[in-house]
Amino acid sequence: MLNISQQQKLLQKLSPQQIQYLELLQLPVLALEQRIKTELEINPLLEEGQELETEQIENDQEQNDSATVDSQNENSQGTDKTENDYTLEDFMNDDPGSYKMPYSANEDYEELPQPARIGLVELLKQQLGMLQLNGQEYLLAEEIIGNIDDDGYLRRELSGIVEDINLTHELNIAMEHAEEMLHKIQRLDPPGIGSRNLKECLLVQIEMLENNSDAVRIAKTILEKLYDEFTRKHYDEIKKALNITRDQLKSALDVIHRLNPKPGEGTIEEFQNYVAPDFLVQKIDDEFVVTLNDRSVPPLRINKSYREIISRKKKNKTNPETRDFIRKKFEAAKWFINSIHQRRETMLKVMRAIIELQYDFFEHGVEHLRPMIYKDVAERIGMDISTISRVVNGKYVQTDYGVFELRYFFSEMIETQDGDGISNKQVKRIIKELVDLEDPNKPLSDDKIAAMVRERGINIARRTVAKYREQMYIPVARLRKKV
Repeated sequence: MLNISQQQKLLQKLSPQQIQYLELLQLPVLALEQRIKTELEINPLLEEGQELETEQIENDQEQNDSATVDSQNENSQGTDKTENDYTLEDFMNDDPGSYKMPYSANEDYEELPQPARIGLVELLKQQLGMLQLNGQEYLLAEEIIGNIDDDGYLRRELSGIVEDINLTHELNIAMEHAEEMLHKIQRLDPPGIGSRNLKECLLVQIEMLENNSDAVRIAKTILEKLYDEFTRKHYDEIKKALNITRDQLKSALDVIHRLNPKPGEGTIEEFQNYVAPDFLVQKIDDEFVVTLNDRSVPPLRINKSYREIISRKKKNKTNPETRDFIRKKFEAAKWFINSIHQRRETMLKVMRAIIELQYDFFEHGVEHLRPMIYKDVAERIGMDISTISRVVNGKYVQTDYGVFELRYFFSEMIETQDGDGISNKQVKRIIKELVDLEDPNKPLSDDKIAAMVRERGINIARRTVAKYREQMYIPVARLRKKV
């Protein structure tokens, strides 16, 4: 049986303006620049540019004064104002004006031109001309090259590539022919490109070495017959199997270690491998000054020409649909500019709070990093933890000690024997130092590292050392052993 009842609830909902502000808040500076360009394309009332010149402002003031006189005359005649008889001035009472980035006349805003470079795929295709291939062979070579990943490996099965070519172009390429073509591609520059695994990649490079010394021959034998023992660093077994001395083994391993395990690397362009810091922190007159690195973000303002469209003098010439469209776009532009203002203020507050809590770091360096969590910053500036997370995510700061991700300043606390706390990043740094200074013939075990860290007054367990070691991509002691 259906019943009708009333319920009273308290629900928290975000307005469209708040959602837009939160979206902008989590964008790094490069993404924000692209977001602004997109908004400029879809909103005609939003435009780039500095504040209007004095003459234009005076003209606008004269138009406003004239509109005020007309309005008074209409009121004296007893004309009623309907819902659609509004003007843009009605919405300009809380106009944010323009959003203008900090500008210094001494700064050069021109970007340096990037040199033209050839990518890995194009480089390999250019070399195909030296192989004297026919049409079918060139088609096969292009398909193989197109399936090589950024590391330089052919991850896709060669049989699948051949099958696709045969079905698409109605050919009958044999696997033997495809293997021969792959063999030729692997010996292009860089050597080893298009290999299907690390072993194949290293063997190709060994084969192409002009040096034919004993060390090279032993290195090739190790990769061909004792590859598993090599990867597990069972050096005693390798010496016994090949009946070689320790010096001969060391020379062969040196040859292998000079090979390139990722032949596709080294083709990344400068602009693809560049981190743009969102904040700049400088110490000026014994005080840390925070600056947003937003000079690449264009200044924004409301397009003044649209005022004339629905001004009081021309209101009878503008249909209601046009005025309603302009009103909606004006509101959207105003909210967008306000969101950027709010984003700027929030980010500066968070960064200043981080500096206050991590003052020793900015003053003395990474050795003085203190444990800190999002809650510490949130309580200091009176904001929600989720807001702090949005500001921190994907943002970078340039300091006197380098460029750091904001997440770097947040870490858990490890108790010390004197009752104080230390950042787990400090503990990781200590572990890395111990590993770097260890005897390569007798690497330190996790138990030994934990004992040495405890000698420094830090309470830490072996499993914690293992966890931190894995997070820093440091292999276990057995794999760190060297000849």
